[in-house]
Amino acid sequence: MDISIIGSGYVGLVTGACFADVGHNVICIDNDARKVETLQAGKVPIYEPGLEKVIHRNVSARRLRFSGSIQEGVDNSLIVFIAVPTPAQPNGDVDLSFIEKVAREIAGVLTDYRVIVDKSTVPVKTGEKVAESIKRYNRHGAKFDVVSNPEFLREGCAVHDLMHPDRIVIGAQSERAIDLMKKVYEPFMAPILVTDINSAELIKHAANSFLALKISYINAVSAICAASGADIQKVADGIGMDRRIGRDFLNAGIGYGGSCFPKDIAAFIAICEQLAVPFNLLKEVQRINAAQKERFVKAIRDTLWVLREKRIAVWGLTFKPDTDDIRSSVAIELVADLLREGAHVTAYDPKGMGKARELKTIADAQLASSALEAVEGAEALVIATEWSEFANVDLAVVKKKMTTPIVFDGRNLFDPETMGELGFHYHSIGRATVIPH
Repeated sequence: MDISIIGSGYVGLVTGACFADVGHNVICIDNDARKVETLQAGKVPIYEPGLEKVIHRNVSARRLRFSGSIQEGVDNSLIVFIAVPTPAQPNGDVDLSFIEKVAREIAGVLTDYRVIVDKSTVPVKTGEKVAESIKRYNRHGAKFDVVSNPEFLREGCAVHDLMHPDRIVIGAQSERAIDLMKKVYEPFMAPILVTDINSAELIKHAANSFLALKISYINAVSAICAASGADIQKVADGIGMDRRIGRDFLNAGIGYGGSCFPKDIAAFIAICEQLAVPFNLLKEVQRINAAQKERFVKAIRDTLWVLREKRIAVWGLTFKPDTDDIRSSVAIELVADLLREGAHVTAYDPKGMGKARELKTIADAQLASSALEAVEGAEALVIATEWSEFANVDLAVVKKKMTTPIVFDGRNLFDPETMGELGFHYHSIGRATVIPH
């Protein structure tokens, strides 16, 4: 099928590349001329495992191309996906101006029937607004249908998630649109759930909020474990063995971050307030998430006594491993907190260094070229992102390079007993602190 994707960020680029990989003809469109030029030159502006190979393969096969023209996309596609940013506003609402602008631009060049698909994560009733905008600015009176098709991609696993989805949600009112969307997803051989548009839009927010709730729940339990001498990982294993609960998203840490969870939860809370149905449980999820990071910083402060002038190494800047995304990263917030208290911070991340250099909030941090360089002369090491590179490091070498071998493991990357045997003063989340004799 002929498909266009308006917006070439994480969602749009991965979606377009994977659609092409199963045989569709795809045009990825973006209003950032430099990004389009970069893609046309064969370079991928984001890091996502496997994505570069998929893009190159399908560009070579002439199933995937890039453009800055919405008209080109609409003229040459039967189905037009909208995958533009929906940033959070200070009050938690979602900024829908990019979607509204794209809807107007589509309407202005629409001359024949098209299916317009909201792929961006949007508040409930956005589909209705998109349909109203297109109808209002539809100069040629062309027929169209609006569909909600939320994405469920995890950064770092996005290509796999799109090629092997748990489910595909199609929110639509028209049988014609539903049939066409089923043809788009036929090669993926995944369960398809057909709903009304409003239900489809709510599914994404409700799903992300539930996953964030699981993270905050286990983080709250980790504080109880720390106070009682229990081991959070054993507790999580015991909980996760219950098939009704499952082990996923029960890893204690310093809190969730990224481009989805914080924004989606804030948006869902705002949506519920607007509907006069307050969702206080999600407000508590937000509070627990913020408190988890504060508790971790307190542990660093209590151990080191005074942070001013202390040399602290930080491993990890991205919000999770296997991505270069630092948006709403707890690791970045942690570095900023340490800098505010006067610490000398040296940080390293396998993929996030380029974007980190652009942040004013951590401009005073030194950025190292490797994990071992970062710990040279450090009085403490903070592990903020669970990259496999860190898990496989030679800890004996790390200990030799550090002035004082104190480790604050915000992702429970290492085994406490092993760290104690190696001579580290080791703090983790929801497990006993190890102090070598």
